[in-house]
Parts: sequence; structure tokens; C-alpha cells
Amino acid sequence: MPEGDTVWLAAHRLDQALSGEVLLSADLRVPALATVDLAGCTVREVVPRGKHLLFRLDDGRTLHTHFRMEGSWHLYRPGARWHGGPDHEVRAVLRTEPWVAVGYRLPVVELLPTDREHEVVGHLGPDLLGPDWDLDEALRRLKADPAREVADALRDQRNLAGIGNIYACESLFICGVDPFRPVNTVDDLAEVVRTAHRLLTRNAPRPSQATTGDERRPHYVHGRRGRPCYRCGTAIRMREQGQRPQSRMTFWCPTCQR
Repeated sequence: MPEGDTVWLAAHRLDQALSGEVLLSADLRVPALATVDLAGCTVREVVPRGKHLLFRLDDGRTLHTHFRMEGSWHLYRPGARWHGGPDHEVRAVLRTEPWVAVGYRLPVVELLPTDREHEVVGHLGPDLLGPDWDLDEALRRLKADPAREVADALRDQRNLAGIGNIYACESLFICGVDPFRPVNTVDDLAEVVRTAHRLLTRNAPRPSQATTGDERRPHYVHGRRGRPCYRCGTAIRMREQGQRPQSRMTFWCPTCQR
């Protein structure tokens, strides 16, 4: 499940591979872009914004993609076998002389002028892994809806960009906060956000995603419904939270998170 750290690492690898390279071809397998020819364009940079990827080109355009729940980008050497999934799941192929970047299961693939990127990412809150990270602004946005359940508020990318279900559940567990409490009843909301920021920053350069510090048991609560809490032994619970279709399954320990 891609979260902010997953997207950051993907952007870092893609930028290292593609930045400064000329596109030999670009096969964008979505109807609106099926005839677009990007051959000859140079990739200036690949940058993350929350869970979005922005491939900025030297012709003043940006290729914008989003992972959502299942998307991914893979890098291959020319002629190497692709193994990210079946061919019908490929949504974008960017070919340069040294690398082939293949995007799988991408629900969003669009091309827009670089100076209009704000139209697709301007609604996002401060990016926990970005140069614009601003704790005070993130807290202001979270507190603007004081009655909202805190886990749901943390996952809202308009409040702060990069926290997904894993980091919302894990940060609240570490801080001992019930995920269903209203935002205005969380005494130290800043500490919850600082914890999420610390976890994302620690995991961003690594392919594995561990919030416990132990990759053998990577998560305290997420994905552990019915299993004993590592702290107290109580069975971890799971419940749907939020408005559909954006609702998520929230995991928590009823003893440690009262």
C-alpha cells in the first residue's frame, strides 16, 4: 500500500535514473494520451508531492501520476524482462538510452503545463517529506474540523500530505491515542504529527517499511487484527472508519489507546 515514504523513494530512484536523460519514446496507455509523442523531451527532474509523482520535462510540461492503492513504477535496463505485473496493467512506459521506466496500475496518468501543477497538487497540505513541511500549518488544518475523528483527519491529504493508513494507525498507537477520538480532544496532537513525521523520514530511504524498529515484526497494529498487542497482549481490533469510498480499515489496541 503506497504511502508518502514509498512515493518519495520511487521519485528519488526515478530522478536518479531519468534526470537529464532524453526520452526515446513515451507510451502512455490511457485514452486521452494515447497519441502523445514525448520523444526528444528531456526529463528535468522527478519530484514527489505527497502521494503524487511529477515528471517535469524541458518543454514546459509535467507528466503527473498517482499511485493510490496499487500503483507502482519499476526501472529496467533496456532488453530486461519486466516483472511488475501483467502487460495489461502497464499504464506508462518511458524509454531512455540507459533506462526503461514502467508504471503499473496507475489510476492517474495525465499531462499538463508545469506552471499549472497547482491544479493537481495545490489542494494538498504540507508534505511531511517535502521542503515545504510546516508543523504549525498542518496542525491548523487538522484543528479546522475539531469534531472529526483523529485518524480520519490524519489521512486527509488536504491536511498534511504523505500519511496513509499505516502511518495514521501506527502513530496513534505509539502516542496512545484512540483513533476514533475527535481532534479537539487529543491533548498532544503535535506529538502525533511529529511521530508520523519521524517514522516517514526514517523509512523514506529504505525499501522496507517498519514502524517498530524491527523488520521481523514491522507494525504495532496495522494489519494485525486479532493478534496480541506487543505491549499489553490485548487482541488488536479493526473497524471501518471514514466516509466511503475514502473509508479505511483502522487498526488499534483498545487497552493501549484509550
